Amino acid sequence: MTSNTRYKSRALRSEDGREEKEYVGFATLPNQVHRKSVKKGFDFTLMVAGESGLGKSTLVNSLFLTDLHKDRKLLNAEERISQTVEITKHTVDIEEKGVKLKLTIVDTPGFGDAVNNTECWRPITDYIDQQFEQYFRDESGLNRKNIQDNRVHCCLYFIPPFGHGLRPVDIEFMKALQDKVNVVPLISKSDCLTPNEIRKLKDRVREEIDKFGIKVYQFPDCDSDEDEEAKQKDRELKESTPFAVIGSNMVVETRGQKVRGRLYPWGIVEVENQSHCDFVKLRTMLIRTHMHDLKDITCDCHYENYRAHCIHTMTSKMNTDNRVESPIPILPLSTPDVETEKLIKMKDEELRRMQEMLQKMQQQMQHEQDL
Repeated sequence: MTSNTRYKSRALRSEDGREEKEYVGFATLPNQVHRKSVKKGFDFTLMVAGESGLGKSTLVNSLFLTDLHKDRKLLNAEERISQTVEITKHTVDIEEKGVKLKLTIVDTPGFGDAVNNTECWRPITDYIDQQFEQYFRDESGLNRKNIQDNRVHCCLYFIPPFGHGLRPVDIEFMKALQDKVNVVPLISKSDCLTPNEIRKLKDRVREEIDKFGIKVYQFPDCDSDEDEEAKQKDRELKESTPFAVIGSNMVVETRGQKVRGRLYPWGIVEVENQSHCDFVKLRTMLIRTHMHDLKDITCDCHYENYRAHCIHTMTSKMNTDNRVESPIPILPLSTPDVETEKLIKMKDEELRRMQEMLQKMQQQMQHEQDL
């Protein structure tokens, strides 16, 4: 029998009769977790998708103050026609005030550039599934301590500023990825539009997202103990979606200050001016307030769905073939030394435990179906 009685630290009485709580020390647990996390560092994988020429690379460089595509080759129109969708990765280590972040940017050159874009999102969904599969392999192996997390935590999808809402390829892409990754839609190059045009386009995109049942990333509700200022900022973030963004690597001077922006004959567009675009709100959401939530949803929701599907498939194969074909890597049997035999025994024991677990899950599923 387990007791859930809640105890408080014992209270001692001082010489003058006042109560003084005896200090145990578990109140330092958050500090311990913080030190360990900072020492280990953090990782985040961000995917950017959209047609060529929508400012994806420029926006990423503006967000993280880095240059990830300095050696990129620009394709001409003829080369773009024959180009297929590719997946490219760029990893950079960033440090800010002692906090280390391993940032991986997954780019998708060629997406939406062909004349026939039928299932042009297939290489992208396959890549996301491959990262889930690799993590499942590592998680089911022996060296679980040093697992490298390459799962995609967020996908920024760039919607063209011209047009009157979502195109068929936009709808199909977001619906194909909605159960695999956190999709955050953006209106790119919003400096092409007037403020009134931006409001109308945002309203139209939101209406079509609801109409077609597209599941984009939903901001979590604020805790009840949050102050009013935090709640107000949260409301502003939710009301600003889809974010209308501008990116620029140029530094221009305005009002005696140097800012990042774009210089036009009629004036200057400032990237970090909230009256010009939603860049600051996107950066706040993506980096300062919701990065951990994006990772949590990836782990607890999208990856768990993939993992449950894998286990269900393994269970079905066990029923039909009386054997388990799992994506767990099998150890090589090259030399029968002591270390190899030890690893083989550990692997056999792990497979036996997994088979027992699958049988129990099968029995539980059968019991639920009978009910």
